[in-house]
Amino acid sequence: MRKLSRRALLLGGGALIGGLATHRLGVDLPSYDGVTWIKPSGAEGMLNDASGLSETPIRKHLILENSRGDALVEALRDEIRIARTSGRAVNVSAARHSMGAQAIPRDGHAITYQGGFVEPDTDAGTCRVQAGTTWAEVISALDPIGFGPKVMQSNHDFGVAATFCVNAHGWPVKMGPMGATVQSFDMVLADGELVTCSRTQNADLFGQTMGGYGLTGAITEMVVEMERNARLVPTFEELPSKDYGKRFVEALSDPAVTMAYGRLNVERESFFEKALMITYRATEDQSGLPAASGSGAMAHIASRVYRWQLGNEPAKSLRWWFETDLGPSIGDGVATRNSLMNEPVLTLDDRNPDRTDILHEYFVSPERFAEFVELCQRVIPGSFQEFLNVTLRYIDTDPDSWLAYAPVPRIAAVMSFSQEMTRRGEADMARMTRELIDGVIAIGGTYYLPYRPHATVTQMRRGYPRTQEFAEAKRALDPSLVFRNNLWDQYLSQL
Repeated sequence: MRKLSRRALLLGGGALIGGLATHRLGVDLPSYDGVTWIKPSGAEGMLNDASGLSETPIRKHLILENSRGDALVEALRDEIRIARTSGRAVNVSAARHSMGAQAIPRDGHAITYQGGFVEPDTDAGTCRVQAGTTWAEVISALDPIGFGPKVMQSNHDFGVAATFCVNAHGWPVKMGPMGATVQSFDMVLADGELVTCSRTQNADLFGQTMGGYGLTGAITEMVVEMERNARLVPTFEELPSKDYGKRFVEALSDPAVTMAYGRLNVERESFFEKALMITYRATEDQSGLPAASGSGAMAHIASRVYRWQLGNEPAKSLRWWFETDLGPSIGDGVATRNSLMNEPVLTLDDRNPDRTDILHEYFVSPERFAEFVELCQRVIPGSFQEFLNVTLRYIDTDPDSWLAYAPVPRIAAVMSFSQEMTRRGEADMARMTRELIDGVIAIGGTYYLPYRPHATVTQMRRGYPRTQEFAEAKRALDPSLVFRNNLWDQYLSQL
């Protein structure tokens, strides 16, 4: 029988306890009587994303499966040429997990990558991958030779190039976003030219594409840095949330800490008053590392307790108690670096047809984290959104991306809300989002672009000072505006 890690016990045990308790815990959600629903139609010729709220008409959806090299380049050139001569937009994606149609070309040609390849170079510490290769495929290929991704998103079912194009980050420390580990990439431009970009070759185009949401071209292959796999053990520390920023930086000054994240409590009555910091260090014994596994069935059980928090304040308190008290006292928590990252997003998928999970993310300097906590305490409980989780990560300075959210080291707060799919739910979410963005910008931070498009154009320009410069460079690179999506249509086109 496979030994259970602390993570699996924490996930599965918490779910089982939650299951027993749920029979006695009441659910308190607003009534749906008289509401106006905004659920997607699912009609032919429409494409949506992870929000379920971005249903967009497209002209064509082309799936390029297991395509590479010259064949992939020629397929892209053909599709781009057809779209350009017809005056239609193109956008390339993998999982389409952005939540505001940032990966959907309205009335255009949507291209989806499926399948890929991974070619490791252990001497160089890099691997060459097809742009649509998922992190699950990267882990599967690298784990048997003792390596894994250096930085990736917290779930493994996203495409590598998509991660680069949304400038996503992970929880290895002290690291910048995943783009910091990209050495070079090949890309087809709007005129069909194939170019190679790195920090020394087409450097401006490298920085525009990192976090450029596919507006500069279609990436075909990438060279990405790898990291040695390792057996890690966690340390848990509970503390007041106002002290988290300072303590997080102190903890990460220990070079033995290689992965770290945090949580805040989400009960409304004591909202964001408590913090939990988890840091990982390598164990002395690094022999015989097991194959990357993830939490398996336990993670699926865990999704139950995650959902039991919906409209259920006692369940939120129970989950916090399990994470901070019971969980750290059971199991040894030892897991490999690759296993910690080998989780699908489906683990916490919402199967409620009346609701959808919406993510927010905000970036603040560690020294201003207490002000961020106060902002959230002032704004979020006044909404009727159901707050399920917040994960805190560290991101080092990003000197490359033109649309950088970490021009200095910052703490990322990744928030998960459950929103009813109604007009009132969308209006309330938009109001709350704009209030949070204003507050975060006022303390020197910013917000993340891949989520619901509720920010104003003014807020985007304030949060991303190079927005105007990026839009001008895009027009010079792609005068026909072949590569477009909702980020361009709603925001950048107005600049």
